[in-house]
Amino acid sequence: MSRRKQIGFLLTALNQVGCAYFGNYIFFLLRQQYGFGNTENLLVGALHGLVYVPAAIWGGRFAERRGLTAAMRTGFLGMALTMMVGALWPSVIGTLATLVAWTVAMCLTWPALEAHAMLGENGRGMQRMVGFYNVTWAGGSALMYFVGGAIFERLGPRSLFWIPAGLYVLQLAVTWWLESLPVDAPVAELNNAAEPHHPEAAAYQQPVPPKIFLQMAWLANPFAYIAINTVLAVIPQLAANLKLTAAQTGMFCSLWFFARLAAFVLLWQWSGWHYRFRWLLAAFIGLIAGFATLLLAGQFWLLLVAQLVFGLSAGLIYYSSLFYSMDVGETKSEHGGLHEAAIGAGICVGPAVGAAALHFAPGHPNAGTFAVAALLAAGLVGLIVLRVKARVRR
Repeated sequence: MSRRKQIGFLLTALNQVGCAYFGNYIFFLLRQQYGFGNTENLLVGALHGLVYVPAAIWGGRFAERRGLTAAMRTGFLGMALTMMVGALWPSVIGTLATLVAWTVAMCLTWPALEAHAMLGENGRGMQRMVGFYNVTWAGGSALMYFVGGAIFERLGPRSLFWIPAGLYVLQLAVTWWLESLPVDAPVAELNNAAEPHHPEAAAYQQPVPPKIFLQMAWLANPFAYIAINTVLAVIPQLAANLKLTAAQTGMFCSLWFFARLAAFVLLWQWSGWHYRFRWLLAAFIGLIAGFATLLLAGQFWLLLVAQLVFGLSAGLIYYSSLFYSMDVGETKSEHGGLHEAAIGAGICVGPAVGAAALHFAPGHPNAGTFAVAALLAAGLVGLIVLRVKARVRR
């Protein structure tokens, strides 16, 4: 692997650590300092997703037109500044304003980092880089959720801003270093530009065309994030019900993060799932089962099993979306932006539906869970319909 790619993956890891700490533990801060419950935290999650969708599309286009390192540099600087402002503005309004500005800046970084990992790659090289990229960010996410609760308890709520700010400043310096290095393998990049990219051979051995797999993955991934971000927003309440501290919650509830990481490692090494609808279908069913069990079960062993199923399922769905985004089509940064926008849609819709259900059925604490589970079931039906219609048309 070239030096530029290594630095790109270092930036990916640092970015995920900083984003995971603030993005996941902000719900603990809001509950602890401002008395937010499930409904309020779900609305905050929906706000984050609402901003994420247009920002991700814009971020992908920015990276495609202005350059990958320009997008990274702008995003890291923006996130660092917003975190500093948030640290010095300790109020509900300040925290929410920081979340919105941070989301916009963050959406400049992920499409660029994804495209940088795939730059100049074709065929097996692209598959290898997708795998390495997924394992890198998922590893950072799992590690930070595992230790984040202890850091939050030990260093206090303001660490939620200062630690990411320091990481983003470090990333800005690393980006300048990256820009000073010579471009990797210009001949390979010229060949990549001259020869049109085609999906792998397995894509043409299926009853539906490759673009349908991309569409199915783009449909499934937002539903995965509907489930994920609903869970993240209500974990502080789940922890309170289980009488867990923030540190204990981080260790216990990080299991599904590690299950997702394990899925990424497995899917990276084994390509038999590529362009196989049954794997995507099984993952969607597992996602629904894991989600419902995780939020409704009271026994620890059931919560452990649910996290394993949930993490493995979410891992395959996410991997499918990013892999097909990069394997089908040429504009990697713009496709990365659309991939991220689909994530944003799920981030918004899931918590919004959960909050609405709790608002209209305040006497039923599980109303949000049932509403989101019904939404996931509708997504499963949509996935099957898309697959069947595509086969009939072909």
